[in-house]
Amino acid sequence: MSATPGDILAPSLPAPKAARERSRMERLWTIWRRKALTLREGQLFLLLAVIIGLFSGLIVVCFRITIEWTRFWLLGSSMQPSHLRVLLAPTLGGFGVALLVLHIFKRSRGSGVNQTKAAVFIFDGYVPFRTVIGKFITCALAIGSGQSLGPEDPSLQMGAGIASALGRSLKLSREKQRLIAPIGAAAGLAAAFNAPISAVIFVIEEIIGTWSGGVLGAVILAAISSVVVMREFMGNAPMFRVPSIEFRSPVELIGYAVLGVISGFAALAFLKFIAYVRPRLMRLPRWTHYLQPAVAGLLIGIIGLWLPQVMGSGYPIIDQVLHDQFVWRMLLLLGLFKILATGISFVSGTPGGMFAPTLFIGAMLGGAVGGFEHYVVHRPVESVAAFALVGMGTFFAGFLRVPITSVFMILEVSGNYSIIVPAIISNMIAYFISHRYQKVPLFDFLARQDGFFLPSIEELREQNALRVEDAMRPGGGSVWRDEDADRLLQASSTSSPAASFFLWRRGNDWRLVSREELKRRAEAIQAGSSLPEIPSRGPLPQLYPDQHLDEALRMIGDWPLVPVVNRANIDKLEGIVALEDILRAYRNS
Repeated sequence: MSATPGDILAPSLPAPKAARERSRMERLWTIWRRKALTLREGQLFLLLAVIIGLFSGLIVVCFRITIEWTRFWLLGSSMQPSHLRVLLAPTLGGFGVALLVLHIFKRSRGSGVNQTKAAVFIFDGYVPFRTVIGKFITCALAIGSGQSLGPEDPSLQMGAGIASALGRSLKLSREKQRLIAPIGAAAGLAAAFNAPISAVIFVIEEIIGTWSGGVLGAVILAAISSVVVMREFMGNAPMFRVPSIEFRSPVELIGYAVLGVISGFAALAFLKFIAYVRPRLMRLPRWTHYLQPAVAGLLIGIIGLWLPQVMGSGYPIIDQVLHDQFVWRMLLLLGLFKILATGISFVSGTPGGMFAPTLFIGAMLGGAVGGFEHYVVHRPVESVAAFALVGMGTFFAGFLRVPITSVFMILEVSGNYSIIVPAIISNMIAYFISHRYQKVPLFDFLARQDGFFLPSIEELREQNALRVEDAMRPGGGSVWRDEDADRLLQASSTSSPAASFFLWRRGNDWRLVSREELKRRAEAIQAGSSLPEIPSRGPLPQLYPDQHLDEALRMIGDWPLVPVVNRANIDKLEGIVALEDILRAYRNS
């Protein structure tokens, strides 16, 4: 009978030693296998990001084509549909959407941003693929029939759903599953908006809330690959034909500041309307939920009889505004009625996004301000396009509360960096007005109305990070070295920095010496005997005054205290910090 490896090993090693050796080898093999799997999963993750982008781009292309075909069949090919179509299409479309949402696709309600955020923070990145199908059908029907909503937010959720399905099929780890939904979200939004940079920043600014290098790389890959697919099928033309724009004089900033104030209060009114009306409609009896989207569609149809421009996403109208095809009074009217029409559509529970209506409203308000300025002070007509473009980002910043995304969106759409100063000034004014009078942002109070308490990215941005200098005890007493032995006799009878311990500097390391150890060393000096060794507990971690306090909490471990040193001179002790100091700083913040 042939010998096994175990038979050969057993005579050469005692049984316990052989067992220990086998156990050690098994542990090494397990560690190596985990590292190999982690490496392969990381590489697979980046490849998967590209695949997610390709599939997301394809589904967004199909989504846009379906919306156009739905609009063609329901409203006709004419630029001015008949009054009967204008009234019946959004009404019947709303009733059909209600039936689909209440009976077949129950998770398709809403814009899609909150649902994706909930998938990341609550459901480990899980977005049912049934939701992707439901979002595709219901939103195509709603937007195509004339409801005042947009395709970007649904595209974001559909991209997240595709990513979630691929991640589950490949059995990725729980951590990767949580990250994969935002990657798909960025891909879907980038393809829908034809703006990869803005999509990446929005997903990081609103959904993830972190700029982790690994996540950022995967999100960028997915966004770029989805835009490549979209442009392959839909062409390379930008979403808007932006004319030549030039910022001529700092005096023009006054008009942009006025635009920021107007957009800020308009966004505030829009937010208050949704926050007040939506929960009240949700609490009505269930039978009314069948009628709410239909009633909303009828009201929008009535508005559309006089102002058909407010129906649908409104992108062609934005393009006309950028080329000065409306007078300022008409633009103001369109902006105000678009707020009303979008608010009615959204609070009724009709699935659809808020990106396109927000850009429409901003363009109308900006064009109205620019047109009025052109009428009063006779500025060049090109200023109307500049104000409309800046207005898009300004209302976006005030309503959705993503100021960084709004600035980059204007730059990406226009490709003109000369308006960055007016854009930043106007956006910040609108953002601060909205933030001052509406403490909870749109996506946060929508989530709370739906029963989810998701982390507020805006609140995280507004928090002042605590640092080590906020918790440390300055000074910290004397620092002892081996050459200080002649001072130990005097020091052993004095109080220590932390009542029980002294800091000892040995070479380049900081160590901790207890009062008893210091006393024994002092007695050895007095008796003339050899000095006892300083017990080796390993070097202390050292902190710096500007480090974040959560980092200090991780580093302090079981040490009773750690030194805080100067970055320019690590031998200089700035102070000490203990666990109770950190906890006290958090309690008092």
